[in-house]
Amino acid sequence: MRAIAKFLYGRRGYYLALLLLPPLLWLGTVYLGSLLALLMQSFYAIDEFTARIVPKLTLETYRQLVIHPANVDIILRTLAMAAAVTVTAAIVAFPIANYMARYASPRMKAFFYVGVMLPMWTSYLVKVYAWRLVLAKQGILSWFLDQLGLLPALDAALATPVIGGPSLASSYLGMFIVFVYMWLPFMILPLTAALERVPQSLLQASADLGARPGQTFRNVILPLALPGLAAGSVFTFSLTLGDYIIPSVVGAPGYFIGMMVYQQQGTAGNLPLAAAFSVVPIILIAIYLSLAKRLGAFNAL
Repeated sequence: MRAIAKFLYGRRGYYLALLLLPPLLWLGTVYLGSLLALLMQSFYAIDEFTARIVPKLTLETYRQLVIHPANVDIILRTLAMAAAVTVTAAIVAFPIANYMARYASPRMKAFFYVGVMLPMWTSYLVKVYAWRLVLAKQGILSWFLDQLGLLPALDAALATPVIGGPSLASSYLGMFIVFVYMWLPFMILPLTAALERVPQSLLQASADLGARPGQTFRNVILPLALPGLAAGSVFTFSLTLGDYIIPSVVGAPGYFIGMMVYQQQGTAGNLPLAAAFSVVPIILIAIYLSLAKRLGAFNAL
């Protein structure tokens, strides 16, 4: 041990490599290995007569993914839901994060942090099924809106094509509410961290130069908060793309990407199609990250 310590002393590169080698081997073997195996499976196909996987490289599975209107509809439906959840989470999270970062006292900030993270300490399934009860036809939300005289507005929203349904628990609107609730902490926390790094002197300088609050927000706060906003949106967007439990429990009938992956690799036994569907979120996230980088969202990281 003394000989090893003597050898590593003054050789920071070797010391760092020794520390990082075990986690890198684990990451490369378990995560990257399984990801490459998944990508490889997507280039196989299913024999229509024997229902067995043909281990021969082909683009037939991707052709089925693109030409079948049902598969395209699943991708577009999931993409629209993920985009709506991400935008809404950002709009809701920004005022909360701004108050936590700039106005809250240390005690109040600790209270907000606990309040934001407290739902994350509860079981995921418990929260989903609890929301199904809350959004049910005779649930507490319907009762509360009835007490406020807003039940006709809820009925009008449920009668809206595409997003409506028999109840909130059986509509895309209810699914959207549950998604926003689930992923909102993942937007608030990185956004708060980004806003805490905005120097107060810049805001004072903007006010001294005659900028109105809206101008200060657009030209000073928002550009400096873009890294946190980008980080939070990656979480909300990717988590919505891959989730299959919430669409299975809450919402109108209709498949999402996560549900198709779960069904195809389980019930249907079509592993190549499940792998091809799994590649779609990876491609969408890669496109999103490249656009965010081009817009300069990561320059202040």
